[in-house]
Amino acid sequence: MKGQKGLKGDTCENGTKGEKGDKGDLGLQGQDGENGDKGEKGDLGEKGLCGDPGERGERGEKGEAGIKGEKGSKGDAGVEGIPGMNGQEGEKGEPGSKGEKGDLGPPGVMGPVGPKGNPGSKGARGTSGKKGSRGIKGSKGDSSKARRSAFSAGLSKSFPPPNVPIKFDKILYNDQEDYNPSTGKFNCSIPGAYVFAYHMTVRGRPARISIVAQNKKIVKTRETLYGQEIDQASFLIILKLNVGDQVWLEVARDWNGVYVSAEDDSIFTGFLLYPDDIFETLT
Repeated sequence: MKGQKGLKGDTCENGTKGEKGDKGDLGLQGQDGENGDKGEKGDLGEKGLCGDPGERGERGEKGEAGIKGEKGSKGDAGVEGIPGMNGQEGEKGEPGSKGEKGDLGPPGVMGPVGPKGNPGSKGARGTSGKKGSRGIKGSKGDSSKARRSAFSAGLSKSFPPPNVPIKFDKILYNDQEDYNPSTGKFNCSIPGAYVFAYHMTVRGRPARISIVAQNKKIVKTRETLYGQEIDQASFLIILKLNVGDQVWLEVARDWNGVYVSAEDDSIFTGFLLYPDDIFETLT
């Protein structure tokens, strides 16, 4: 039997060189080597075929203006152009001379009736008419004197006490004495319609003013002030009163900023507008 291949022996120093063996099979491709040195420039080759046109380049910068050329000869007349648009309206001309009067035209449609004219001047006085017959004598009427009731009074002290009638003790008018300055109340002696009004100076603190009639607060008003501000508060009302009814003014607690001084007044006023029996007189 053929034995296994033995190990390679040592090189013999005295051995002769054998003949060149046959060329072996092509081995695997080796790794790329490094680039060699650049060779010499070759001869110029033949001209190649013309390539495709390139893309259009960007627009170059404007060149300098050239020398002005000589004026050319006048060209032939062109074809007639399209008529242009109408120009803007010109300024109004001066009025022309007045023409001759034309013939009278046909009558137009009748227009609407015009507005009423101004009254004419007063005519001459006519003749006096005949005197009429004497009428029947009427019955003698009752002689009556107009009934009056009015007052107006001012305040002499600032910041009156709250929740009680304000005593306006500076009498300006009180001929019928229907107002009592010691109580601050007006007492109705003639039944009818009355007008009551007040004009108050308010300073330094707020004021809530009420008109009291027939023992109830008919009207409530207020004026809000603080510091050293000064303002005026006014009010007017018409009330129907019976004999014995009383009317006065009050301020609320912490809202009693009614003020008076040598330069500022606070006034309470009332008067009879008409009595109840005026309707019986008219009928």
